[in-house]
Amino acid sequence: MTTQDLTCQELVELVTDYLEGVLSAEDRARFEAHLAGCAGCTAYVEQMQETIRSAGRLGPAGVPPEAEEALLAAFRGWRAGGVRE
Repeated sequence: MTTQDLTCQELVELVTDYLEGVLSAEDRARFEAHLAGCAGCTAYVEQMQETIRSAGRLGPAGVPPEAEEALLAAFRGWRAGGVRE
């Protein structure tokens, strides 16, 4: 990446790496500089963090078998390149 400012789209593409702590120091600084000036992206990152916290509390017993099958089928289709939504 260059030292120019991140766009909102670039931030969205990097959010997983940011939350996993795998961005380089330079990219992390650019990411955080964007957050400091963009309320929308700050809200987006906060929502992602809350989703991760919430999902971490879910157990397999809470997912009905029909939903599990639908999710697995969608994931298989996505992995095979069949889902384009």
